[in-house]
Amino acid sequence: MKFFTSIFLAAFFALPALSDGFTPVASPNPWADDYSSFSGMENWKNWGVYNVHDPACRKVGDYYYMYSTDAIYRENRKAAQENNVPLGYIQMRRSKDLINWEFLGWVFPEIPAEAVAWVKGKADGKGATNIWAPYMVDCGNGTFRLYYCISAFGMNTSYIGMAEAVSPEGPWIQKGAVVRTDKSSKMNAIDPSVITDEKGKQWMHYGSYFGGLYCVELDPATGLAMKAGDQGHLVARRANWRKDNLEAPEIIRHEATGKYYLFQSYDPLMTTYNVRVARAESAEGPFYDFKGNAVSDTTNNFPILTAPYRFENHPGWVGTAHCGVFADGEGNYFMAHQGRYAKDSGLMVLHLRQVFMTPSGWPVVSPERYAGVTPKKFSSSDLQGEWEFIRVFEPRAERRLEAGQILWGEGDLQKGEWNDSFAVSFSCDGTLKLENVTSGGTIPGKGSVKDKWEVDEKGQLLNVTINGEKITDLILHAGHDWERETDTILFTGLDSHGRSVWGKKLR
Repeated sequence: MKFFTSIFLAAFFALPALSDGFTPVASPNPWADDYSSFSGMENWKNWGVYNVHDPACRKVGDYYYMYSTDAIYRENRKAAQENNVPLGYIQMRRSKDLINWEFLGWVFPEIPAEAVAWVKGKADGKGATNIWAPYMVDCGNGTFRLYYCISAFGMNTSYIGMAEAVSPEGPWIQKGAVVRTDKSSKMNAIDPSVITDEKGKQWMHYGSYFGGLYCVELDPATGLAMKAGDQGHLVARRANWRKDNLEAPEIIRHEATGKYYLFQSYDPLMTTYNVRVARAESAEGPFYDFKGNAVSDTTNNFPILTAPYRFENHPGWVGTAHCGVFADGEGNYFMAHQGRYAKDSGLMVLHLRQVFMTPSGWPVVSPERYAGVTPKKFSSSDLQGEWEFIRVFEPRAERRLEAGQILWGEGDLQKGEWNDSFAVSFSCDGTLKLENVTSGGTIPGKGSVKDKWEVDEKGQLLNVTINGEKITDLILHAGHDWERETDTILFTGLDSHGRSVWGKKLR
């Protein structure tokens, strides 16, 4: 198993030889998290990693192109008009290194008239004021397709449309509706994600808490539904679907495992928003979770990959979901999602994380945002010292929700909803000691004399035992500590329940 693991991880990174020792190295952050001082409409060209909501990303040539919902901190319509800033359309960015992002502007000059007519005509004149959740497809023949959705908030009167261009930067020509829903529909036509399977068939996953997530076959020649009016079949739902949020499907095929992974977002977007994942042998499903449960059933599913979290030296992040997952063409995978700054949850910052695959074939994400740190391989002696751990749990407080969202006045996290860090030390004799347990219930008790750690240097996997709980195959990797502005050792993985476990070395 250790030999298999080392080969498997090598598919992600070509790693150099073992180092003799490791101490975190000072390294400034590429940018600040709080952009409130230059959030005005006149500063829109500086929104490279800011005001990011519902991102989707694809690499085309030398650039990564990112498209996102046009959500703006302290949106000011008068100032926007004075500065020629369009409001309500799709934002577009590009980057060569996944760190520095150039804000290119907005994709469409207006909300497509056909979509406005459908939504307003079916929602008593409401909605159709914004374009949500874009998704770009590179057809590989010099044609690019951009899927998007328009809706009335809190209603399942919605429209998924598609436009085409000969450049990822446009201009875009509208091609019409892919799926439309109204009050009589079981599902909600929002949040599209498109994939072409190994047989050449094309599928679009979409949906929300209105009935769950659905999958419809597309015609690869047109990019529209294979059968006009087809709304597809159910692939995922939650038990209390009329209240508990489920949305934002993202579908990928992982080349190394050959499986299809369906990423989903649970719970309210402003607070406890979190990412789950399921997998299947086919792009259209059925999809199963960590315990082998079908996600089309009425259980709440695992693994859970991201959730609100707080390391030391930072206010923390909430709303950490609605992800886009993509490859760089060299075997590496990344997840982009929004993160809301806890001091002011209106501040939306791009979070972009490396994706790793566990030996058992489940994707996990780095505890820290990507900053281009050179991959390294670590020895057992490198790991000795002080660490911060986080256990990523699902929300543990019952909330008053409507349309799957937090009601006004309940926008802050409650006690126990934070996934806080706690201090751990790794001793040279293989023992592990909990130094500080103030984590709001993420770790019970104060540790045990039997707590221990060990590392598989060949496979670059860490195993720990905490209070008798064994957590194995945690993936070690080099990364950036944004809270302490250092480059350090990180790990990520899953416990036996499918909950993410994160860590970083402090000293």
